[in-house]
Formats: sequence, structure tokens, C-alpha cells
Amino acid sequence: MKKPTTLKFDDVNYPQHYNEGGIEAIEAIQASMSPLEFKGYLKGNVLKYVWRYTYKDKPIEDLNKAKWYLEKLIGCHENII
Repeated sequence: MKKPTTLKFDDVNYPQHYNEGGIEAIEAIQASMSPLEFKGYLKGNVLKYVWRYTYKDKPIEDLNKAKWYLEKLIGCHENII
């Protein structure tokens, strides 16, 4: 997912706590893994957020996070990330 052109943070697409020091956490994680490992990481996060969305106070937020990771995983397979 592309970074927004403005620095407007939101809890799903561009969380401030994952963007410290000019490095986005997802990019550092991806750089530390092989493509196959990174796809597994993304899949695990999709499953995590779908699994727990009914147990927390923000189900829509967790489903949107699952969607974000799923879109990133789809992008890996389409070679667009």
C-alpha cells in the first residue's frame, strides 16, 4: 500500500506508531524476509485480525486491518508492491 502524500495518520492504513524515524515498519519487515516468508507473515496477520475481531471493542477496525494485509498479500502475487 502506498504511503499517503500527506502525513495524515490513521489506525489502519498509516498508523503513526509504525512510522518512526522515517522508516515504515512493514517495509523493514519485508526487507528482512524472503518473498515467501513475507507472504507467510501477511497471511498470518490476515488470520490474526479475522480471528480476533469479535473479541475486541473495534471489530470494524480489525476487519479493515485484515483487509489491509490481504490487499498487501494480493499485491505480492500481482507483483505490484
